[in-house]
Amino acid sequence: MIEKHTYMDVIWRVVLYVWALTIILPLIWVIYESLKSNPEFFQNIWALPSKIHWSNYSKAWTQYSFGKSLLNTLYYVGGSLIVSLFFTTLNAYALTRMEFKGRKLIWGLIMLSLFLPGINALVPQYVIMRELSLTNSLTGLILLSSLGESVFYLMLLGGFMQSLPKELEESATMDGATLFQQFWRVIIPLSTPGIVTVAVFKFLGYYNNFMGPFIYLSDPEKYPIAVQMYTANKLMEFSADWVTLFAGVTIAMIPSIIVFVLFQRLLMEGATMGGVKG
Repeated sequence: MIEKHTYMDVIWRVVLYVWALTIILPLIWVIYESLKSNPEFFQNIWALPSKIHWSNYSKAWTQYSFGKSLLNTLYYVGGSLIVSLFFTTLNAYALTRMEFKGRKLIWGLIMLSLFLPGINALVPQYVIMRELSLTNSLTGLILLSSLGESVFYLMLLGGFMQSLPKELEESATMDGATLFQQFWRVIIPLSTPGIVTVAVFKFLGYYNNFMGPFIYLSDPEKYPIAVQMYTANKLMEFSADWVTLFAGVTIAMIPSIIVFVLFQRLLMEGATMGGVKG
């Protein structure tokens, strides 16, 4: 059967194609600018490079410390992701699958945090971190990022868990499974798409986090990639080595692209099923 498309379908497809180009073309431009020499960049920013300069990437990796910052980012993002994802999954399970007194009150208090801008907690958080001697520490930054729960992630993963039938836990209880076994062996495997969706969103949030590391870290040797890009950009006021900066930006884009490509299917599945309640 031949699928028929209306004029509106064609218009929407054209709009989406144009929108996609506005995202893809700047990325392509950054990549081929990173392969130029500085004289070529200043002569014509739109021209393709006459010769590929891979040395820009080695220079960005070593002289501009993008390699060191990527290792810092791996530790910060990896640690924050593991700890925070465990707590988010556990909290979502407790608030959506368990019945206990005060559950609605807790949900209400959590929802109230939506109306509080995060900047309001900046000063008390910094005072607490300073008193605990956790400033200028990637481990302290991991604790700060992991223990601060987000309502968005709770609602997303909680909505996914609510779509699972209650009979699953009842059957597990009849088979003698404990509460933790129900959580670990039944809910976790079936909630994998939702957990992956939250994990990808958390990864992007931590990876692109600038404000927290910029405020709490004072040692340049501990900067993650977001702060290092800012530092490299400030150096351009004195060196104007823009092609090397573009190489650093390209290096910084690679982890996010890899994560999205690997988990694209589970991400789409989790994002769409999270809003369906069975």
